[in-house]
Amino acid sequence: MRLGCFGTLLTIVLAPAACGWLSTATANDWPQWQGPDRNSISKETGLLQEWPADGPPLAWRIDGLGGGDSAPSIADGRIYVMGTRGDEEVVRALSEKNGKELWATPLGAKFPQRMPQSQEGPGCTPTVDGNRIYVIDMGGDLTCLQAKDGEIVWQRSLTKDLGGQVPMWSYRESPLIDGDRLICTPGGPDALLVALNKSNGETIWKSKLPENEAARPAESPMPGRRGFGRGPGGGAAYSSVIAIDAAGKKQYVQLTAKTVVGVAADDGRFLWRYDAPANSSGINCSTPLYHDGLVFAASAYGAGGGAVKLSKGAEGKIVAEEVYFSKRMQNHHGGMVVFDGALYGANGGNGGGNLICLDFATGDVLWDERGKGRAAKGSIALADGRIYYRVEDGAMLLIEPNKKEYVERGRFKQPDRSRSPAWAHPVIANGKLYLRDQDLLLCYDIKAK
Repeated sequence: MRLGCFGTLLTIVLAPAACGWLSTATANDWPQWQGPDRNSISKETGLLQEWPADGPPLAWRIDGLGGGDSAPSIADGRIYVMGTRGDEEVVRALSEKNGKELWATPLGAKFPQRMPQSQEGPGCTPTVDGNRIYVIDMGGDLTCLQAKDGEIVWQRSLTKDLGGQVPMWSYRESPLIDGDRLICTPGGPDALLVALNKSNGETIWKSKLPENEAARPAESPMPGRRGFGRGPGGGAAYSSVIAIDAAGKKQYVQLTAKTVVGVAADDGRFLWRYDAPANSSGINCSTPLYHDGLVFAASAYGAGGGAVKLSKGAEGKIVAEEVYFSKRMQNHHGGMVVFDGALYGANGGNGGGNLICLDFATGDVLWDERGKGRAAKGSIALADGRIYYRVEDGAMLLIEPNKKEYVERGRFKQPDRSRSPAWAHPVIANGKLYLRDQDLLLCYDIKAK
């Protein structure tokens, strides 16, 4: 383990009060990937319910973030985002008021990704926890920094220290902080998931699939369908872990390269797996969600989305029973949200796609924008009863959730679009909408007057 720039473990574990900078996070902040509860839903109210013809007013813009699809996190009056500077990957802190750079910390040389997509830079959204920031760079270096000045507190390598294997498109995960622990996915044979002490990076537990689970033969409970057990479940993909309480057990859920897996929060032991939402290419990107007792996960490349209900089985084991599976929710990497019993998200992969709405309890299609040209494939968030939907060509849409039909309440095109797909998810915090486009960050005022 590499210790921080202060050189001693004593400095690493100093109490936050000794740092002279205390957290004042509010309920309207967006302190991590997919917002305060990792479900792409903001807690904010009092936002515009309809946009003017040319969109909401632009509050400010900044250039100079470098490349990357890292969406920003917002907490305590600051914006944290990853990017590049020359040949380095960096973490930046900006003023929430005007985007002015407060500090920038280099993490090391930019990782040489083999595939052409997303070579521009990192995709991790920084995780803010009080006076600390946590990030994972493309090559798998996990770094804890001081929020006040960007000083590195500690670092671990997911590959060298924990036996992880870099995915084809490099690491894209945003680490989860849960109490005194950091949870992430090295993807190694002995450390599919790990829990680390968030204060100093020391390993608390490593989680791996039992041998009978990791190597069990394929079996299909439904004709013509991929089933619950189709080979090894190891390997990191591009999703991020969520924490849930289900079937009387606190657990962490992750979509890996081959399966959705649940492990016990206390010691990392294997609880259950569900293979159907994982595609055969291992390109599984969207974060699972948990709502009304169902775990839902999805991927593209011919797979789809499925929901399982977790219950206690014989000898206290957790049973994952499939409730439904639909090929009509092949969510690539734009994410999904649930509102008023309906699931919204893009259906489609590299060939494009469109926004679709499913009944969350049954998987039935409520409406589908396929072929209508109004809401192509994109990424999603929700705030104050409105869906914020960013199309990959850069168009930003405001949509009213409706189980019967598609209802649009505004759209605009961002200025100075890059040539790269708009893959960074929209972020809503404190009356502002943030759109990242590689080197550029745009901040729009969406507060109702």
